Amino acid sequence: MSTTTGDPRPRVRTGPDGVAVLGWRCTGCGYPVAQQVLTCPLCREPVADSAFSPEGEVWASTCLRVRVPGHTPPYAVAYVVLDDGPRVLVRTPGDRPLPPASRARVTGTSETGDLVAVPAEEES
Repeated sequence: MSTTTGDPRPRVRTGPDGVAVLGWRCTGCGYPVAQQVLTCPLCREPVADSAFSPEGEVWASTCLRVRVPGHTPPYAVAYVVLDDGPRVLVRTPGDRPLPPASRARVTGTSETGDLVAVPAEEES
């Protein structure tokens, strides 16, 4: 039996229309999830692959000053509620947290596999 666990972080797809955050959506109630699940956590119906808008509202953010492998402190992270999707954890530029209720846009992934986002007004 394998003890290897897949990377649970959301992925992105970059195409001619820009970046999309990949995840799953319930086929019954439409609930979006960023981590792979077998059934919807709300209604237990099946889920299907889905792509979500990269833009959303900052729900919370902070500056981390602890050492984590692959990350040099201090650095900022935020939870962003995607416009048509789930809440995702992202790295943001520098060490100044984005204000809650501000807009952010996922632009890709970092070299360590984390989602990266910038303030929406910085991305055109």
